[in-house]
Amino acid sequence: MESGEHPEPEMQPSPTIGAQSKMPDAPALTVVSKKEMPAWLRGLFAGIFLYFFLCAIKVMGSGLKMVGNAGPWLEDFLAWGDQNPFLALFSSVLITSIVQSSSFTTSLIITLVAAGQLKLETAVFAVMGANIGTSVTGIIVALINTRIRRQFRRAFTAALVHDIFNLLTVALLFPLEWITSAFNASGHGFLTQFAIWIAGKMGLSGITNPTNPISVITGPVKHFLEWVAEKLFSGDLSQGIFLAVLGLVMLFLSLILLVMNLKGALLSRIEGLFRRVFFRNDLRAYFVGAVTTVLVQSSSVTTSLIVPLAGAGAVKLKRVFPFMLGANLGTTITGVIAASANPVAAAVAVAICHVTFNLIGTAIWYPLGKVPLGMARWYGKMAARNTKYAILFLIAVFFILPVVGIGITQLLIWLLA
Repeated sequence: MESGEHPEPEMQPSPTIGAQSKMPDAPALTVVSKKEMPAWLRGLFAGIFLYFFLCAIKVMGSGLKMVGNAGPWLEDFLAWGDQNPFLALFSSVLITSIVQSSSFTTSLIITLVAAGQLKLETAVFAVMGANIGTSVTGIIVALINTRIRRQFRRAFTAALVHDIFNLLTVALLFPLEWITSAFNASGHGFLTQFAIWIAGKMGLSGITNPTNPISVITGPVKHFLEWVAEKLFSGDLSQGIFLAVLGLVMLFLSLILLVMNLKGALLSRIEGLFRRVFFRNDLRAYFVGAVTTVLVQSSSVTTSLIVPLAGAGAVKLKRVFPFMLGANLGTTITGVIAASANPVAAAVAVAICHVTFNLIGTAIWYPLGKVPLGMARWYGKMAARNTKYAILFLIAVFFILPVVGIGITQLLIWLLA
């Protein structure tokens, strides 16, 4: 035991877990149930927030199309970005790190593709960046446990497993996608080509079908806001900017409210089960990670739950790894939902790429689990000895690297032009 450590505090479970284990009697459960919102009301709110999430996608898409039609300057700007896949990757890492939600970033990417304002091949690299950016939440949660060294080491190592898996997967698939795109006349890499093939089998067209069910149910909100924009602004550009920004705000707020509502409905009931039932083997841990992330529509939420449990010693690191892989797969469902609002072949292909990216990453790194786990353990021990390494990892990977990467790659393109 290291000096200054006390064995009892580090093994104490989280307050929620402790409350459940010490108060199993009926009166305690009755008190909790009175404070909770009825399940039917949470379900109603979830439906409302999901509806406005879909409306936000349609409103933002309408605004982006108007902005794109207002002048060639946007096409020139996007063409500049399309020349640099690193720009798409690093920008997506930075945006996702700031908003701490890959669901938000991928929904935005898919909407841009559906509106014709972002190329499919560029969107694929941006989705890879979102996968890296979403793992910042676990690192932030782990830093809360710095007071007890051994508990911090376990929590930070668990968070690192998520980060390292995503970094290794991007390090492998990004160059493969980039290189294979150079040898294809269409400029599409192997991931993009596969996704296009799947979307083609689904019989999707290159433009949005105005009579699809999502367009019909979201039409009243979209048309009303378009009418408001027309009354407030005279030009297509100003109207488009207004609708795009309004849709972006609606997307962000509806996603936050949806996640908060689902989190409140589920986490109070499943936290204890996570310790006792859900981590008996790797397969169960993987499906639990996938299903719970689908249910709460946020891998940030499930990561925020598993990291402190791992820090408290309630979940072993070898089970955290498959859980994180499942959570990565589960978070792709938000992109699928966003694509359903704009069932254009290219937009659906982006969602398929996101799913395929995570499935391939799991297929590669789960059998080679000793690599990411070993790297996480090594850096976790170093960060436990000196927390400056933990803070350095957070700042360097999620903020400095994206900014520097964007600057260097743009400089190289300028010099080679």
